[in-house]
Amino acid sequence: MIAGMTAPEPAEATALSGIRVVSLGQVLAASYCATLLGEFGAEVIKVERPGSGDGLRGSIAFPQDNRGQLSVTCNLKSPDGIAVLKQLIDTADILVENFRPGTLERLDLAPEGLRASNPGLIVVRISGYGQTGPYRERAGFDRVALSFGGLTALTGEADRPPVRPGYMIADYGAGTFAALGALLALQARQRTGRGQDVDQALYEAVWRMSGTHVSAFGQTGRNRERSGNYFPGVVPAEQFQTADGEYLIINATTDRVFARLAAAIGRPELADDPAYARGAQRREHHEELHAIIRAWVAERCLAECQATFDAHGVPAVKLYTTSDIAADPHYAAREQVLEVESADFGTLLQPGVVPRLTDTPGRVRRRAPLLGEHNGEIYGRLGLDADALAELQESGAI
Repeated sequence: MIAGMTAPEPAEATALSGIRVVSLGQVLAASYCATLLGEFGAEVIKVERPGSGDGLRGSIAFPQDNRGQLSVTCNLKSPDGIAVLKQLIDTADILVENFRPGTLERLDLAPEGLRASNPGLIVVRISGYGQTGPYRERAGFDRVALSFGGLTALTGEADRPPVRPGYMIADYGAGTFAALGALLALQARQRTGRGQDVDQALYEAVWRMSGTHVSAFGQTGRNRERSGNYFPGVVPAEQFQTADGEYLIINATTDRVFARLAAAIGRPELADDPAYARGAQRREHHEELHAIIRAWVAERCLAECQATFDAHGVPAVKLYTTSDIAADPHYAAREQVLEVESADFGTLLQPGVVPRLTDTPGRVRRRAPLLGEHNGEIYGRLGLDADALAELQESGAI
């Protein structure tokens, strides 16, 4: 076992100062999880296969989902490579991986075995279906998880086939929940001194964000069907086209906010109308109510609609595209569109760091790494000199 290696102290206090993450993550969810931890001060060491590296290398996604990480190469099919990797993991607080269940065990990297020499190690395991259950060995990607998690069936118009949601919610959601799990495990370790596993399935991230659909099913025995832009029971909440051809999203579902909306469109009496005064009545008459709002919006330009609803405290916003987001002053004020350097594409626009901490804020500390860019630095900290590194490289171990 190699004695713990040290890393340079961060220039500023961070939430995760002193935490080291070794990431075996490839493609998306696990890499994103590690990046989130890195943005709040953890040192993240990405382990990649020699020669080819992460499957997303060369794509525009790689610089974003691996920003802030260091890269070393290691051949997991080589005994010498596994031996070096174990030495590296012995210095880590967190190991992140997204292999199929059983892969770590076959590589002689089973979590409990790793904790024999590093008792505090937290192993974050992300997979399509989780480490247990009858489907554990199935392959899983984002789109499969969206379906298995129930989201795809609900997305689209009732009279058309279901459609894929626009974002990779399963991958990014699972990465976020996995990072949360890692932080919870770190908190538990402060009391127990022991590490543990974080078992995150892609589909479970989707399912956990599904709201009350299963409760409604349990009460009625009926599946919710696709309903286009109308979310059953949430009224008024729709998108309405303005006179200048824009779409405005309005959500005014509580009684108090609906009263403000009624006043905003010059129909304050609607708030006392028996057909609309309470949520249950609005749900029953949602088509008529949406028609009233649609007619009002259709006669006015977007700017007038937005100003009116803002003045009355009604939640409303135009249908934003990526170009709207990139140009929006609020996004800019909250540093949510960043310019980040990349090795392959120059300066890229990328989403900002979330969440915002007032005392120990996160930030992007470095661009995504070149393949094996930090072999000398990281392996050198393990006590391997230039000759030893050259020998490992020559044998194909790193």
